[in-house]
Amino acid sequence: MRTRGTIIIRGIVQGVGFRPFVYAKAREFGITGTVKNLGSEVEIHAFGDRFEEFLEAVSRGTPLSRIDSVIVRDMRGDPPDTFIILESGSGSRSGFIPADVATCDDCITDIFTPGGRYEGYWATSCVNCGPRYSIINAIPYDRERTSMEAFPMCDACGSEYTNPSCRRHHAQTIACAACGPRLSLLRADGTPVAVEDPVRETAALLDAGSIVAIRGIGGFHIACVEEAAGVLKHRLGRSEQPLAVMTTPEEVERIAVVSDEDRRILHSRARPIVVLEKRDPLSYQAISGLHTIGCMLPYSGLHHLLFADLAHRLLIMTSANLPGYPMITDVSGALDRLSGMVDYILTHDRRIVNRCDDSVVRDGYIIRLSRGLAPKRAAVDLGDQCILGVGPELNANISIYRGGFCITSPHVGNVRNPRTLAYLQETVERLGGLVGARYDRVVHDLHPQFLSTRYAREVAEAVGAELLAVQHHRAHIAAATREECVGIAIDGVGYGDDGTVWGGEVFAGQVPHLDRVAHLEVVPMPGGDLATRYPERMLYGILPTAGVRDMLASRGWSDIELGVLSRQVERGLNVTGTSSTGRVLDAAAALLGICRERTYDGEPAMKLESAAYSGRALVWDLEFLRDGGCEVLSTRSILAEAYRRSAAGERTGDVAASVQYNLARGVAAMAIRAADELGIPRVALSGGVAYNRAIRETIIGEVRAAGLEVVMNREYPLGDGCISFGQVVYGGSEE
Repeated sequence: MRTRGTIIIRGIVQGVGFRPFVYAKAREFGITGTVKNLGSEVEIHAFGDRFEEFLEAVSRGTPLSRIDSVIVRDMRGDPPDTFIILESGSGSRSGFIPADVATCDDCITDIFTPGGRYEGYWATSCVNCGPRYSIINAIPYDRERTSMEAFPMCDACGSEYTNPSCRRHHAQTIACAACGPRLSLLRADGTPVAVEDPVRETAALLDAGSIVAIRGIGGFHIACVEEAAGVLKHRLGRSEQPLAVMTTPEEVERIAVVSDEDRRILHSRARPIVVLEKRDPLSYQAISGLHTIGCMLPYSGLHHLLFADLAHRLLIMTSANLPGYPMITDVSGALDRLSGMVDYILTHDRRIVNRCDDSVVRDGYIIRLSRGLAPKRAAVDLGDQCILGVGPELNANISIYRGGFCITSPHVGNVRNPRTLAYLQETVERLGGLVGARYDRVVHDLHPQFLSTRYAREVAEAVGAELLAVQHHRAHIAAATREECVGIAIDGVGYGDDGTVWGGEVFAGQVPHLDRVAHLEVVPMPGGDLATRYPERMLYGILPTAGVRDMLASRGWSDIELGVLSRQVERGLNVTGTSSTGRVLDAAAALLGICRERTYDGEPAMKLESAAYSGRALVWDLEFLRDGGCEVLSTRSILAEAYRRSAAGERTGDVAASVQYNLARGVAAMAIRAADELGIPRVALSGGVAYNRAIRETIIGEVRAAGLEVVMNREYPLGDGCISFGQVVYGGSEE
């Protein structure tokens, strides 16, 4: 039996309290020696009769760690008298630091313990909780390489930091009211409000109806009570957009239907926004006009203190940035960009190094990969190359593969503007620096005009890397599985091989060889992107009939406008062809009068889903066509049937439900036939439309009924937040 050895533990072992954990285990098992942080690995020199027990214990890791491997090497020399923690050194970068995590129950107890050292202190944390990614400048993860460097520890914190029996032993974020970051309350113009307790005053202001910007872990939120929702939406210019709420566990259970899985995710260390069905679909209309509402629990000491002083049990808590733009992280940015939107600003003086928006989850599927869930590290064998995936244009993030692991960044935003492009570049540089990336291949979207595509070219040229373009929907399938499959990719937009807008695609094969075998009917988008904002244009593009023209006239379209629209469709002027699933759903929403103008991303389809929630879906006849070697589902026939039934007085909810059901049936039928013809046993499903529960469950049910396996990725978003990962997988699979 061994009594000594050098133990090398690799994985996520920084920022997780690993060294104090090892120290505590050494004392428990009578081990002497040392522990040292070496980048993405910990090196332990251990001596003692209970070496094997010690090895087994440290191999299990801490609650936040992720162990990849444990190696034990022989070691010579005389055993020391004690066990000590050595200063960090440089080493492997195959691991990473964890994402920011919610304040743990022990720290919350400390905050609310009368007379305790941490009573009422908003930034209380320990080795098991608090900010990580949002505060780090460089690795190894030590206080001097985080924004906590600006706050030297007081004697009391220093005593706990060096106390092996304390939960804050070597906690790099340790701080208290005497030495740590402090809160301040400002008016909207930046002038300080002289108050003894900024949190209590903020709670009073919120209860009175004020709108307050609150600086949190990864950026600013804008908060208000339900009664002020209308004012907030007016100021933001988002009159229709649903807003997320932060509330107590009891209130979530009261207002929404919460499954066991939803409850687990709500209470997880990540504390994401969880999109839930309302108990009463017509409740909380000022917050969300849909049948769903996004809820999250308090996840920082500041939030818990705020709710302790609030009379209201629910706060609207929305990101303080324009949709698709980066989070605001500093006071100057808040003063500049939130003028006229908020009445007060509650801020602190701890610098946010890496911004991070809230993560969003629905039915266990990730919608936005961000705070608590990202940066995400996944083990995947893509060879020896270092690969960068710069992502899509909308809902972008980036992924970096190196040494058997892929790191995916938190949500970046819509790379259609210089500010978000700059954030994308900043993210590439920061993550690349943290993992020691030296790129051999840079992968980007097929669209030649995307800003991210141009940036990818610049990076590749600067470092001499190979440049690779990957079609958007093939990246979706690559993110779902590397096995042979029939892949369904259903979403709003993606540049296709033929230059048209794809979005209702069925592929067959194995990455990187995915052949398009079926798709939705290619229909006109009159005015191109204009048809995404005004879905009635999309409706007429699919159904250019006299009946639809009369409908539009009855809704206020002038003869001139209708004439222009008709000529566009007839002559193909300023018209883009599309097979997009999202555009079909937009057209259905317009047909039923549910949404005539899109004011936020996905609005028509989301409102269609809400209208269908209480409807009854009927089986309609489907029409299939051929386009070269591809099978095609006729979406004109589905919309024509919807028009006929709506005109005949059928309930709007029933027609909406039937459109979704039959569209999903048609897509599933094409995938099943392709799988049968090619002898492929599995079907992969990805794309933003798959968040629609009715559509997703219909496709899954049809595919499973045909005896086929269904593959979906729960580790990455179904929407475009998986694209950068798919790009990297594609890039690593190319010969």
